[in-house]
Amino acid sequence: MGVVWLARDERLDREVAVKLLLLKESPDPTLAKATPDQVTQRAMREARIAAKLRHPNAIAVHDVVAHDGRPCLVMEYLKSESLDVVMVARGGLPPQESAAIGAQIAGALAEAHEAGVVHRDVKPENVLITEDGTAKISDFGVSRAVGVDTVTTTGILAGTPAYLAPEVASGGQASPASDVYSLGATLYTAIECMPPHGLDENPIALLMRVATCDINLPQRSGQLTELLLWMLSRDPAQRPTMTTARDALASAAEGRPFMVPPRTPTMLLPEPPEPEPAPEPEPERRFPRRAVLGGLVATSLVAAGVVLGAVLTANSPTDTAGGDASGSPTTSTSQEAPQQPAFTDGTCVATYDVVGTWPDGYNVNVTVRNDSDNTLSGWEVRWALPEGHGIATLWSGTLTRDGTEMTVKNADWNLTVPAGGETTFGFTASATDEDRPVPRLTCQQP
Repeated sequence: MGVVWLARDERLDREVAVKLLLLKESPDPTLAKATPDQVTQRAMREARIAAKLRHPNAIAVHDVVAHDGRPCLVMEYLKSESLDVVMVARGGLPPQESAAIGAQIAGALAEAHEAGVVHRDVKPENVLITEDGTAKISDFGVSRAVGVDTVTTTGILAGTPAYLAPEVASGGQASPASDVYSLGATLYTAIECMPPHGLDENPIALLMRVATCDINLPQRSGQLTELLLWMLSRDPAQRPTMTTARDALASAAEGRPFMVPPRTPTMLLPEPPEPEPAPEPEPERRFPRRAVLGGLVATSLVAAGVVLGAVLTANSPTDTAGGDASGSPTTSTSQEAPQQPAFTDGTCVATYDVVGTWPDGYNVNVTVRNDSDNTLSGWEVRWALPEGHGIATLWSGTLTRDGTEMTVKNADWNLTVPAGGETTFGFTASATDEDRPVPRLTCQQP
């Protein structure tokens, strides 16, 4: 919608960023035909929406002025680089650093949501990073205030396809929950250097993957894995609020424990083949349980200055790699962890899931379940680590090593597990080979 210039405010003697709105070049067809006065009115509305927010981690909008009859948004200038530039230059950011960036941005967005403002275009290009690590969210120009007419034309979605929430990609309305999803996708990309839905030159194909929440499991996110998948839940109601996400990200950035609701990993199996045709009379044809159920959802999208029309066939929630029937993300693994038996004292059972692999490492989630009738006060899980493997990062527990023997004990916050309840811990492991064996675990109360 515009070109941004570095300028000087002569009255206040300060550098500012001036966003000169374009007319004919606008991707919004109504703006392309609008008069300068009409565009100015829209710019004033954008400025009023953005000016509601005054937060140290959000770029401030100071004023709206006219230049040759064209409106300009006068904004705070921040000497910085955008997150997409930083992550590419460094080949991805560590999970803890990404969490620190995310906590700052989530703080600004949480305050915006309280003011009734939805950003609608959270993405790495709109996250600015200074040399000292300060992060600020920019471009509230496509934001929408709840209860105020959309900035863009009715029926046209604003936002970048790779970071849209599934409900928005399917033609639904943007909401605070969709900002949570977009922030999760942004942090995922900062770590993995790839959006959660991958990249596709065909924007319609990418939009389809987004609408069905077909995400690729993160490979390098370590202790942030479960939090990112929570933020990337298909069902908006299953995601954390922006305030909850901010607090969890701040804890992760400081190395403190944080709570994520448990999710049940689901092994996705291939579709069974269609049955051979039976002799006459032909029996009623039956479809597999996971057959496509949805109708047609019309969507339109503004992306790279092109208005795209797409008809999406919405899959049933269990037919995606990114969500189950409750909207929680699901996990596809290359091997199925065997059922772990109850051990010596019969107090707890531990199960081991390899939830992500890459050439020289993998992520593991371990679930500790209390199968006894009494509250479990403290627990420890032991196993032998294969030769050539090592544990790089562990969360939600404390680790001690004796050669290849690993022992993980509870952290302070998950000391007790009620009867029938469960808790989890996880770790990132390094490996010198391609084997990802599932070890025999012993779980007991110390």
